Amino acid sequence: MRQLTFASLQVKNLEASRDFYTKKLGFEIDNSNPQAYIFKYNQGQASFAIRTPLEPIEGKELGVGVSLWFAVTEDLDQLNDKYIANGISTVEPIFETPFGRAFHLKDIDGYKLTFLAPK
Repeated sequence: MRQLTFASLQVKNLEASRDFYTKKLGFEIDNSNPQAYIFKYNQGQASFAIRTPLEPIEGKELGVGVSLWFAVTEDLDQLNDKYIANGISTVEPIFETPFGRAFHLKDIDGYKLTFLAPK
């Protein structure tokens, strides 16, 4: 294997998750079907989906151990502030990594999203 080309996250409530990603984070829907919304990020350079569960998830904790990393071209401080202003309470402060400055937030199912300004 050389490259991960796609990821999908199973979510508890597809419409609520769609609203979080589009209204709070500003992601654009590239494609959809009754089971999934496929997002494009940063002019389509990254894509992933949220989808209805492939197996029962009732009573299970989602998102534990999962983190999607997005390299950003916009100002990281402004992006962090924008998400806080949009009411996302799980935004963490910006920190330094070996790869550049970054911050994490969690979606409504507990999946961690990391936004990185690469060095």
